[in-house]
Amino acid sequence: MSESIDDERQRIREQKKRELQERLENGGNLNADRESTAPDEPIEITGQDHLDEVVAKHDVVLVDCYADWCGPCQMMEPTIEDLAAEADAAVAKVDVDAHQRIAQQLGARGVPTLVLYADGQPVERMVGAQDRGTLGNLIKQHT
Repeated sequence: MSESIDDERQRIREQKKRELQERLENGGNLNADRESTAPDEPIEITGQDHLDEVVAKHDVVLVDCYADWCGPCQMMEPTIEDLAAEADAAVAKVDVDAHQRIAQQLGARGVPTLVLYADGQPVERMVGAQDRGTLGNLIKQHT
């Protein structure tokens, strides 16, 4: 099964490379597929392909790995919702119980774990509850 996931990721990478090459050759904008405006609400991730799509679609994505039973996760929920509504980044939520493999690939050994993606690459990883100011400043550094 992991080979098919890796094969799918490689296929997506190759497709993206071709699209970027075509845009470069045609003088197009490299960020044409990326959305400059982020959704106003957190995006519930439904699977690995969905996460890959969200990260590819938005310039900056804050991924919140959480669990419903986690007290610090529950305390952070209003902050996560505020960031989604106000920050220039997409905010995605991964339920670690429902998506254990994704959480493992994101390096979530504890909850909450927050991973910040910029231009499709993970640039920061934080474990534990974070305050709004810290997360907001982190997002601003990458937008």
